[in-house]
Amino acid sequence: MEGAGSGCLKPAVRSGLIAAIAVLILDQATKLWLLYGFDLGHRGLVRITPFFDLVLAWNTGISYGWFSDSGPTGQVVLVAIKAIAVVALAVWMAKSETRLATIGLGLIIGGAIGNAIDRFAYGAVVDFALLHVEIAGKTYNWYVFNLADVAIVAGVAALLYDSFFTVPAAKAP
Repeated sequence: MEGAGSGCLKPAVRSGLIAAIAVLILDQATKLWLLYGFDLGHRGLVRITPFFDLVLAWNTGISYGWFSDSGPTGQVVLVAIKAIAVVALAVWMAKSETRLATIGLGLIIGGAIGNAIDRFAYGAVVDFALLHVEIAGKTYNWYVFNLADVAIVAGVAALLYDSFFTVPAAKAP
């Protein structure tokens, strides 16, 4: 019997934990390498392709830089909210019935923890990826983001797909 006290995890939950750990490791390794190995801060903008650049941005806010002027107290509040959200997502993941949902939740959890580590270590989230397009001589930039952000968006997409297109499991009588 699986459950509390058995020490066993459902295979779907195990997949979610693996996704969270993988995202966390890749996110932090990428950020550390870009900051200290590649020294992106001193290089400035680095063109990779006609539509993708590397550029260091310190995001003290949340998505799209919202609440970036909240100061140290605001940073503590944001981290506290994120911690509560991660716990809630972990409980949801433990109760989830599909592998896709647990992987999606794991991606979100890993990304959230990765960005929270940045807040503790640097006082801001390390963002570095910039997508842009030039149309009729005018350049349009997307916001600067990181791998944790990509994982969070992919996790949300997985949850949406799972909730709209996965057939719910039959319930026992």
